[in-house]
Amino acid sequence: MSVVIAKWADNHINLFGSRVEKLHRQFPVVLPRIVNQVGDRSKTQVIRALTKQTGLPRRTIVKAVGDPRRANGRQLSYEMVTRGGNIRLKYLAPRETRPGVTAAPWGKRTLFGGTFMKGGRFPNRKTVAKFDGHVFRRLNTSGTKITQARSGMFIPVEMTRDATRAAFERTAAPLLQVRIDAALRKLLP
Repeated sequence: MSVVIAKWADNHINLFGSRVEKLHRQFPVVLPRIVNQVGDRSKTQVIRALTKQTGLPRRTIVKAVGDPRRANGRQLSYEMVTRGGNIRLKYLAPRETRPGVTAAPWGKRTLFGGTFMKGGRFPNRKTVAKFDGHVFRRLNTSGTKITQARSGMFIPVEMTRDATRAAFERTAAPLLQVRIDAALRKLLP
């Protein structure tokens, strides 16, 4: 996502020109502070959009996005680095049905056939303590080998597309331009 800010810098460097460099030399804390404020606001918008887009709980998204790399006197960039592999169905509101477990990746309830969360025969299924809410799939016909079922959704991929990307671009570039312009007018008349 930091690519978008770099594009903003490339497009607007001619507009502000040497004034930004002069501002950074004379007032070295101003530009990092502006970048961090805009970055924090953009992060909030990204988390909101990513929560809707993925169907994951907000606390899971906040944990996955983590703490950003903030701007400082040497580096004027705000980087949101996310982590997260193929998301397990446990985190997508799973419900067990006779044909398999339904979960809601991308906010749409989907049936994952042949998966299970409990042990025993229908309708008297029992919760298994060591399953801890996870959804499983059998790897062989005897059922002796099982693995956790996954959704096919990756948070880093989701963060760079669709509504999440649009939310970042809609917030970051215009706000950064307004804030830098205001700082230039105030400090370098």
